[in-house]
Amino acid sequence: MTVLVTGGAGYIGSHMVLALVDAGQDVVVLDDLSTGYDWLLPPEVRLVVGDVADADRVAETIRTYGCDALAHFAARIVVPDSVADPLGYYLANTVKTRALIETAVKSGIRHVIFSSTAAVYGEPATVPVPETLETTPINPYGRSKLMSEWMIEDAARAHGFSYVILRYFNVAGADPRGRSGQSTPNATHLIKVATQAALGQRSHMEVFGTDYPTPDGSCLRDYIQVSDLAEAHRVALDHLRAGGASLTLNCGYGRGYSVLEVVDVVRRISGRDFTVRLSPRRAGDPARIVAGSERIRAELGWVPRHDDLEGIVRQALDWEDHLAKRNRR
Repeated sequence: MTVLVTGGAGYIGSHMVLALVDAGQDVVVLDDLSTGYDWLLPPEVRLVVGDVADADRVAETIRTYGCDALAHFAARIVVPDSVADPLGYYLANTVKTRALIETAVKSGIRHVIFSSTAAVYGEPATVPVPETLETTPINPYGRSKLMSEWMIEDAARAHGFSYVILRYFNVAGADPRGRSGQSTPNATHLIKVATQAALGQRSHMEVFGTDYPTPDGSCLRDYIQVSDLAEAHRVALDHLRAGGASLTLNCGYGRGYSVLEVVDVVRRISGRDFTVRLSPRRAGDPARIVAGSERIRAELGWVPRHDDLEGIVRQALDWEDHLAKRNRR
């Protein structure tokens, strides 16, 4: 049995590939390499370059490699970009997911793991956020992902496959063994941007909004280490293959840090000061969002191993140093 990982050459997808390979599972990656990198993949993993909406390509890949499960990571993920280009986000995250799920159903895929987001909750009235909270996304990114959740749920009822939908909070850090990390040069992840500023790779960084109803006025987020997140996907797949019920679960630690707190940690761990510009709020950003994570621990037996903001920042700094050396070769 082989797992088809879409977007597996990207940041989170490549860590899922590592988790599966480390567990002795067979993996094939489908990625168009628009934001992914083939060098992030272990040499034994097969890469098919293509689009998830290419039905012939997807069907051929599933048939050739005997895939029984799909882990779908391929997506566009930047909230402000989704506000500026909503149709592009609905195409990438909703229309193409619909095409992929249709091909998966026709090709006999039995289990689906879907990469979703805490953005489906919008501006939550309850923090930490439980999975039972009403979904009221406030930006096209969150709406595009919620539509995909609905499609997967409806298709599973109609066609008999099982699924786990995982709603991420803020993903950060890198593989502790240094095999993968956030490699997109202009990525917007806070810790990525802050570590680049600390290492002199950016002239400055911006903090968007200091007038939110939070203790220091900056946005409050739950930062989950990327290898812990990948492990949540792996145990979710084990759950489905063992006959477990379909689930929708949050992925986070249940504790929040403000943007300004994260900046202070990066300064302290790196030992370097850097310019921080205070800018107006960005469209589509909620003030506070922290995961209620009791269900994923109870339902899947997921046990985080890297719940340490200082450790996450060290991993990010080490990965940026690795990338700089790689780029100088």
